[in-house]
Order: sequence, then structure tokens, then C-alpha cells
Amino acid sequence: MAFVTRFAPSPTGRLHRGHAFSALTAWRAAREVGGRFLLRIEDIDPTRCKPEFEDAILEDLTWLGLDWDGPVRRQSEHLADYAAVIDDLNGRGLLYRCFRTRKDILDAIGDAPHGPVEAARPGPHPADEEAALLAEGRPFAWRLSLDRARDALDEGVWEALAFVEEGRGPNGERGLMRARPGTAGDVVLARKDAGAAYHVAVTHDDALQGVTHVIRGEDLFEATHVQVLIQTLMGWPIPVYRHHRLLLGPDGRRYAKRDRSVTLAELRAGGLNAGTLRAEPGF
Repeated sequence: MAFVTRFAPSPTGRLHRGHAFSALTAWRAAREVGGRFLLRIEDIDPTRCKPEFEDAILEDLTWLGLDWDGPVRRQSEHLADYAAVIDDLNGRGLLYRCFRTRKDILDAIGDAPHGPVEAARPGPHPADEEAALLAEGRPFAWRLSLDRARDALDEGVWEALAFVEEGRGPNGERGLMRARPGTAGDVVLARKDAGAAYHVAVTHDDALQGVTHVIRGEDLFEATHVQVLIQTLMGWPIPVYRHHRLLLGPDGRRYAKRDRSVTLAELRAGGLNAGTLRAEPGF
């Protein structure tokens, strides 16, 4: 079986050392076995994703010395594909409208007698309440009902949900892992005003592009449990997962856009050579 992996950044800012580490990890894994390395731009959020940041991603990856196989896939060009997945799941009765705001959910988490997971499974609104909210034009999200998903699968299939972890999770998890989609609650798969969410787009594209190995940071380990459920519901293959450690800065914190980590462009402007960066200990 051919080895296919990908690097899938969101163009919401400039790349930093952490992105470089992740991209190099996936690229090296593919090239070492003669596999394919794909580049995907995850730009389904029109409020945060900017064309100039996509251009910067291509510039930074080229500077790093990375190449990729085939054309770049831009998720914003395939929104109809993701909408079709939502329609499929909804047509099978697996989704429900949720009009609750983020604040509503956070407040419910604080009040939930059995912890945050219970509050993250708010369940459908009563029919009359839902009709009234729709009539008002209130925005809503489509949530995946774990109860309905479990009922839709044979009991043996639900109990056997699993994935292979070749890397490491945050607590050193490795090997054949039992998928625990229930820990995330009834996740949002789409919003009325923003289309399909990350879980739908990423699993759809991994299946469409024949990705055999998902290589990414351990901060996305927990997302795997929900994604395995979606892959199973849609009849898509489950890739091998290889989560890697997060690169930490001198302060011991992970590199992150929100913390305004030093970007590759800034390092380049300061005279850093790509070969020097790639040869750094731990890279």
C-alpha cells in the first residue's frame, strides 16, 4: 500500500517554528519510504483565513526546501463537498439543530452535576421551541448526536471503534487505541452561517485524497476519537495516526500564532538559513 500523508495548515497567520517542525516531520516520513506528501490549505473559515497568508505558507515551505506531490487542495473551493456530507448525515437523522450559544454551553458545563461532557451533549430542543427559534431566524449549529450515531451502528461496530497510533498521544498513548468519541460530547459539525466544521472537512479530504497516515501534533490527538466515528459513519477508511511532540520555545511553551510566536519570515529576515533551522537539535 502506498504511503500518503499531508500537511494541512490554515492561512490565519504566518508559519512559525512549530509549523516548520510538523511539516518537516510529515515530509521526511513520506520521502523516507518513497511515499507522497500532499499540501492542503484548510481555509474554510472566511473570517480568519486570508489569501496573503496562503501565499506566505507557500513561500515559507519553499524556503524550508519542501516539495509536495500534486496540486494544492484548497478547502474553500470544495464547500459543496462538505455540505453533501452534512446532508447525508442529516438525512440519516444523525444531526440536530442547536441554537445554544457558546456562553450557554459554558454556563451549562458549570452547572452540570456529572461534569462537562454531560453539558456538551445538550440534545435537541423540544419541537415547539425549535420551531419558534427557526421562525425568529436565530442562527444554529448542526450537532452530531452520539446517541443516534451509536444506534445507527451495530453494537459490535461501536464497541470496536479504534485507530492505530504510531506516534504518541499527550500521555504517551501508542498502539491500537480504542476510540472514545463520547469524551467530546455532541460535537458541532456545521453552523448555519459558516458551513461545515473542521471535523467534516478534514475527514472528507483525507478519504478523498487517499491519505494513509495522518502525521500531526499531539494537540490534535483527542480530535482523532471523533474523526474515527465520522469515518466509520461515512464508510471511509481510517488512516494510521502518528501524532508527534509539540516543539517548545525557550520559555517552555508551545509555539502558537495566538501568542505571536516569532515567524519563519522574521527568522529569515534576521539572516537564519533554512539548513541551519532544519539541523537544529530536536528538529
